[in-house]
Amino acid sequence: MKMIHLRLMVVAVMLSFAGRVSADEAGIKLGLQSWTCRNMNFEQTVAFAEKHHIKYLQLISNHLNPDDPIDLNLHKKALVEAKGMKIYTFGVTKTSMDKEANRKLFEFARRMGIGMIVVEPKNMAEWDGLEELVKEYDIKLAIHNHDLHTVYGNPETVKAILAKRDKRIGVCLDIGWITAAGFDAAKVFREYDGRVFDMHLKDKHIEKDADGKVVKVDTEIGKGDANYPGLFVEIKKSGWSGVAAIETDSKAFAENPNRLVKEAQMFFNAMTGAMNGKKSKK
Repeated sequence: MKMIHLRLMVVAVMLSFAGRVSADEAGIKLGLQSWTCRNMNFEQTVAFAEKHHIKYLQLISNHLNPDDPIDLNLHKKALVEAKGMKIYTFGVTKTSMDKEANRKLFEFARRMGIGMIVVEPKNMAEWDGLEELVKEYDIKLAIHNHDLHTVYGNPETVKAILAKRDKRIGVCLDIGWITAAGFDAAKVFREYDGRVFDMHLKDKHIEKDADGKVVKVDTEIGKGDANYPGLFVEIKKSGWSGVAAIETDSKAFAENPNRLVKEAQMFFNAMTGAMNGKKSKK
């Protein structure tokens, strides 16, 4: 707990020098990436979000599958909205070299009233067709990152794509994985220069196992190696208005994500409270 309070003191001081944009003005919102609830079905996931008063949902295919009948998915959308919540995006979803197969994702998003799709194309050659669909449907794509050895693990690769593509192609910044890849989340956010559309609120700690092998371990959010103080400074400076969706890769946390999500909410509220100049509750 002392470490958490120390981090919050640091962020409060840093934020005091970062301008006078409040969290409400910045519009930053807390959401849930349903990979966190991968052991639950759709109804259980919605009930879980409702229990924790989370309004914004990013759903994986276990919970919202574009290949399912549209009537079923529209029924799910209606159930979510009846509870005052919103399916704001879905993914990380697969794409392919087949433009018409990708078109189905855009058609699905349009029917569902979803303005952004989170993707991680395996083949760089997919981007020409995907960009054409972005322009045709006026629906954003957000590139998700994993570890350094994956396609978009290095921010330089992502920046090279953003530089030559439509402005509606941006980033879903996975804070845990960008940290595990050895990068500073605050610096990466800043250098993406307004092209971060979404974030995965996650934390990881890099350590070595008994054999000396480097492992990346999911922690409670705010207790790992991610530079959250610096990141929230950048969020405040930019007036970022997206959703930070709570997520974990940990099998143990996913077995019962209640404590993880509750602590993530406390951490998020403390950070945004610091942005507003409010003292966090102990």
